[in-house]
Amino acid sequence: MKRFWLVLLSLVLIAFFCTSALAVDVKVSGSFYAAGLYQDKTTVMKNVANEGPSTAFYYQQLRVKTEFIIAPGLKLVTRFDALERSWGATRSTPGTAVLAESAGTRAENENIAFDLAYVSYKSPIGTFEVGYREKGLWGTDFANNAVYQGMIYWSNWFAPIGAFAWAQVAKVTDSSFSSINNTAYSDLDNDEYLGGVNFYGIKNVEFGFMYDYCRYAGGRNGSPYGPYYGYLSIGHLFEFYGKAKAGPVKLEAEVDYVFGDWSKMDNSAAAPNTSLSQFAAYAKAVADIGPAYVGGIFAYIQGDDPGTTDKKEGGFINGGRDWNPCLIMFNYDRTYWAGNLNGYNSSSLNNQMANAWFFQLLAGVKPISKLDVMATVSYANADKKPTAKWQYNDYGTEVDLTATYKITQNLSYMLGGGYLFTGKYFKGESDSNELRDNFMVVSKLTVTF
Repeated sequence: MKRFWLVLLSLVLIAFFCTSALAVDVKVSGSFYAAGLYQDKTTVMKNVANEGPSTAFYYQQLRVKTEFIIAPGLKLVTRFDALERSWGATRSTPGTAVLAESAGTRAENENIAFDLAYVSYKSPIGTFEVGYREKGLWGTDFANNAVYQGMIYWSNWFAPIGAFAWAQVAKVTDSSFSSINNTAYSDLDNDEYLGGVNFYGIKNVEFGFMYDYCRYAGGRNGSPYGPYYGYLSIGHLFEFYGKAKAGPVKLEAEVDYVFGDWSKMDNSAAAPNTSLSQFAAYAKAVADIGPAYVGGIFAYIQGDDPGTTDKKEGGFINGGRDWNPCLIMFNYDRTYWAGNLNGYNSSSLNNQMANAWFFQLLAGVKPISKLDVMATVSYANADKKPTAKWQYNDYGTEVDLTATYKITQNLSYMLGGGYLFTGKYFKGESDSNELRDNFMVVSKLTVTF
């Protein structure tokens, strides 16, 4: 018996040492920030019962991205956000509504929520990435809304012409019958089909274009297995961008246009069709002058005209969650943590710029390599008034001052303050409504790895 066990053990050891080892390299990167915010008031209304208190709190986010290098050209990519919450604050009520900027709910992000999980394979005809991946980051920061959806993505670098081509098919929402969705309907999914080319062949110049075909059938309904009586939304989105550097001057610009059907009714006798047409534009120029720099930004997002009920000129394109030109106005981070700044008649400072003309002058100085101090003056007004009774177009003027100090290569601290001279747009439909200005202070410690 002893010999039997000795022989068996020997065979196991031989088999073990003769087996090929599977090595997996792991690359980890990410960031963490902790921030504090004080906002003078939570509305811009004055002398009303619901004008809102001041607010002050701390908040944080941990983000970790992991790449498992399985073999040359083959890897698995994951990323999660964790403990994205205000310190000591009440937790969100668990639900099923996924955040626009995440693959998880707000409650899940307050604990842990995975946004990325996809396989990446470099084939002879390009790189394929399949799984939950990011979409909406392209061109300039303007109009960028990062989302994380299930998709098939292909890209390839064409070195002779300095071009990077890509295409993807994304499942925005799925309403098919499944174990957790007992439905009698079909064809209620929202899907997008995108493609574009970026050119880098000219020194100090890059430009590109993309096309996004959006087919949203979530508005359809009807009798089980019968005709539909809802509507179908079809959008054709074109985006063009360019970046260039001429001496000390850096330039960038983007133009976006969408057209199609906001609501294409399955039964046109029940309700009329509504067409879609919206335009947006952006330009930025910054010149370095020794340790200082000066520049300006222009942005435009077409608003919806309430007088054209058969057309939708706004509501599809916005300035984006990833473009935050001010500390108060059109700042998604401030809105996510502190909420909208509301005015009268449901007016509010949205988290993304919409229905607006925007102008900004900026100037900064870097007295030492680790310190960047910047001041901006911004003005915005509405492109269209929401109703015929609306009094004014002026959103207001904002003055911001920020200082960012790079403590180490991976650790930085930012301190900023903003003051909003509230515009009369927020009086809504009555000129007698009173407004107040608003200000905020924010500090943020960020580490990257």
